[in-house]
Amino acid sequence: MTRANNAPPAPRDCIYHLATNADWDQARASRVYAPASLAAEGFIHCSMLGQLAPVAERFFPGRDDVVMLQIDRSHLTSPVRYEESEPGEHYPHLYGPLDLRAVVESWPLRFDSLGRTLLPASWQKEVGNSV
Repeated sequence: MTRANNAPPAPRDCIYHLATNADWDQARASRVYAPASLAAEGFIHCSMLGQLAPVAERFFPGRDDVVMLQIDRSHLTSPVRYEESEPGEHYPHLYGPLDLRAVVESWPLRFDSLGRTLLPASWQKEVGNSV
């Protein structure tokens, strides 16, 4: 992925990961993110932008101790494989630790009063085009 003038990647060109605040704080201190799923399953679960809200609502409903990570695929040092996790639904899996230099932004996971994920405004406009 090539970008002119070192512009940040478009949200649709990134992958996303949901991390607990404790895991993210530890990663920032150690400069590497290697959650328990990496040791247990061999990869880090990620999502495309259009998959992020449904994943958050399914696995982290109502939690206020989770951060959304926007990850620039072009800066990853570990391979990404898109694998079917549910019938017809392929998710990106990161097969190795996440190099923090690939993280473009992090945002607290928030929900509205109906339990729907609130994405940053800069990501919302791209959700319809990311699937």
